[in-house]
Amino acid sequence: MMEPTSPAEELPALYRALLDRVAQIEAEGRRAAAYSLRSEATRIYSRSWDDRARRALQDLLARAADTRDEHHQLAHGTAQRSVTAA
Repeated sequence: MMEPTSPAEELPALYRALLDRVAQIEAEGRRAAAYSLRSEATRIYSRSWDDRARRALQDLLARAADTRDEHHQLAHGTAQRSVTAA
């Protein structure tokens, strides 16, 4: 049976993935969103390297991926629009 990967082994890769996402967001021209994501990732990464930090970086990466999908939909006009009854 394989031993689970320790947070110390996973955190650098998660942080690197977040920085890659920051670069993508900056390339889209969304500097404020990129700054916010980088700040949050750095805050988490610079504290204890434990399971809590691993989960926090994983959650942050998932949210960053969700914003990419939302931004892509908005940019291409494929986002669902809600209709209100008059």
